Parts: sequence; structure tokens; C-alpha cells
Amino acid sequence: MEVIIRPTAESAVKLTARLIADAMNAKPTTTLGLATGRTMEALYGELSRMHREEGLDFSLAKTFNLDEYIGLPAENVNSYRYYMNRHLFNNINIDKRNTNLPNGMAADDKAEGARYEEAILHAGGIDIQLLGIGRDGHIGFNEPLSSLASRTRAKALTPETYEQNSPLFDNPADMPKRAFTMGVGTIMDARRVLMLVTGAEKAEIFAKAVEGPVTSMISATALQYHQNVVAICDEAAAKLLTGRGYYDFIFQNEPEWEPYR
Repeated sequence: MEVIIRPTAESAVKLTARLIADAMNAKPTTTLGLATGRTMEALYGELSRMHREEGLDFSLAKTFNLDEYIGLPAENVNSYRYYMNRHLFNNINIDKRNTNLPNGMAADDKAEGARYEEAILHAGGIDIQLLGIGRDGHIGFNEPLSSLASRTRAKALTPETYEQNSPLFDNPADMPKRAFTMGVGTIMDARRVLMLVTGAEKAEIFAKAVEGPVTSMISATALQYHQNVVAICDEAAAKLLTGRGYYDFIFQNEPEWEPYR
């Protein structure tokens, strides 16, 4: 894992967007694994700007989102399909037939998980998986005690996740208590992972995720076993990292990061 610390949340977002854009320019048929949440809105805004002003081309790309609430149809304003259309898909030249999310209205939970796994496999796997991190260290909706080998499945949400996300609903009581999510094992199959973390409220869990012991209580710690992870954060999220000096040294001296300094 490589950790890159940028001065501000804006600069962390811009670096993440540039890494995605460079990968897509090198391989226009890139398959992206996408995330949702407040942290991602600025990133999708930047990618939309790059499409509009710099010609970043999404026409041949495919996408697979990490998760979707169970019981919400795609047209519901709180569904992740609606979120993705609003913040990214409607603003770029992607073919929406190549954008994939779990079906929150699927009648059979197990069959839907298996269908999604097969769809990822049929697409050739995920080239770049984008992640945020929950306050309890979850990636996707892989809540504490999720198997580190888990695959796409239905998952009960924790009260903490419910408390964190329900204010985003017009009526907080309408938030579902279950969701489909890619498993930790599914995420680990991606060829590259970009984790974007900003804000002081994420500092403690971010430090545990990248420097602490690997544990199913913090599903993000599994990323320590992945061979190609770049964790990008701002100063606020980095304040509890103990390896800060080494991380900065790598970014300033390794040739691969020269174009981004």
C-alpha cells in the first residue's frame, strides 16, 4: 500500500481524478468500480469537469458500483443508482447500459449476489476500484465482522451506519436497514484500488486501516494484503499516521509519482 498525503481535500480529490483519467486515457475500455457518499461527490464533479473541459472519454468504459440499498427502486432519489446518475453518469458520455449496480428490488438476495459477481467476471474484472471508508472502517457495506473472503451479497447494516446515512433521507425512517454490497473478496480482486479519505473525522479509522492489524472488525484493513493500493488523503485525515515521513519520502522521490508532484 502507498499512502499519499495532499495539503487539502480539494488537492486529494484532484490527484485521485487525475489517476483515474490517466488510466482511462491509457485504456479507454477501463472497468471502474465506483463508490458513493459525500467524499465522492467532489471527485465525480472533477471527473465531470475533466470530461467537459479536457475531453476525458467515458464512451467505452464500464462501471460497477459497490452497493445498493435493498428495497429502493432505481428511480428513488435515495437509491445509489439515482445518486450515480445525478453526480456522474448524466454528466459524462458513458453508455448507461455499461453502468452496473445491484438491483435493490431483486426478489432473491442470493441470486442477485451471484448475478452481480457473474457480471463482473463477464466484464473481465475491475481495473480500478474506487473506495471511501466508513467511520467504523467498512468498505462498501462490509460492516464489522464481514468475512475478508466475502462476495457480493445482502448485508444487514449496523446501527452506526444507519445513524450516519439516514439523515440523507428526507424522512430518515425510510432508510433501509439492509443493502447489497460487493464483498471484501470481490473488492480485493480489482487490479488496482484507489482509496480516497478526507476530513479529521476519518483520521483515527484511516490510521487503523492502513497501519493497524488486519481484522474483520475493520474491513478496510484487508487492503493491506492487496498488491496495488494507493490511499490518498488530506492533511486532516493524515494527522494520526505514524509513518508520515516515509509516505512523504516515497511521493517525493519515486519516479512513478513525478508527473503528479
